[in-house]
Amino acid sequence: MAEGDAAVGTRFEDGIAIVTVDNPPVNALSQQVRAGLLEAIGPAAADPAVKAVILICAGRTFIAGADISEFDKPPLDPALSQVLDAIENAGKPVVAAIHGSALGGGFEVALAAHHRVALATARLGLPEIRLGLIPGAGGTQRLPRLVGVEAALRIILTGAPVEADAAAAMGAIDRVVEAGGDLLPAAIDHVRARLDGVAPVVRTRDRVAAAWLDTDRRILAAVRAEQAGRQDGQIAWRHAIDAIETGMEHGFDAGLAAERASFLELRGSPQARTLREAFFAARKAARSS
Repeated sequence: MAEGDAAVGTRFEDGIAIVTVDNPPVNALSQQVRAGLLEAIGPAAADPAVKAVILICAGRTFIAGADISEFDKPPLDPALSQVLDAIENAGKPVVAAIHGSALGGGFEVALAAHHRVALATARLGLPEIRLGLIPGAGGTQRLPRLVGVEAALRIILTGAPVEADAAAAMGAIDRVVEAGGDLLPAAIDHVRARLDGVAPVVRTRDRVAAAWLDTDRRILAAVRAEQAGRQDGQIAWRHAIDAIETGMEHGFDAGLAAERASFLELRGSPQARTLREAFFAARKAARSS
């Protein structure tokens, strides 16, 4: 665990707040981690001596997703969306330094940051579709604004992770650090270069504007028609496409609301419950083997 057995710790290095998540084994987004991130980001954003924030994780991976022990339980504050709002609205650069896996909510945390630096061995993805869900904390809104509609649909509808180099080619990663390289110094170098150049802080939510083209509408229509022929009974894909379309047509906040409504509807569906039960059964079997 981080200093003082906290799930999130902060230290300062020449005007940069280094926020470290330390929640073994996979730095899952437990209530303790969410609260710790809020408690770290808020003061760092308000402190004029802090020029930038780096979000990094201890252990073998970045935030690998939600805390599965909280599945099917009443939600605990703070919600992940509150954490992401704090990151995105910090008013100074927040860099996600990624190693291992950034999946589900972990990838959504990285998407809310203003920059993303990753080891070449890192993997990123939104696997919620495999549990009968869609991303529930802005993944359907922020990812298309970074990588475009077509690439975002591929990631969200397959649930398959992508390697760091592929993510960089799409626009989701700003800098890839060679395998075996030192991630934290690379993240510090990346953000210092932006500070030296007085580069403005651009929120992911603000990146769409002219990017929404007729070609994107045609892509959505084509994928919708293609997915309609599925034989597996999956319904989450339709909600994902609708949320993306709402956000691109009517703005980020409208898309976020549509995403959240769909996530809550799907979470209570028989299909999602069945897929979650299968997931837990497979996980239990893997542990006992």
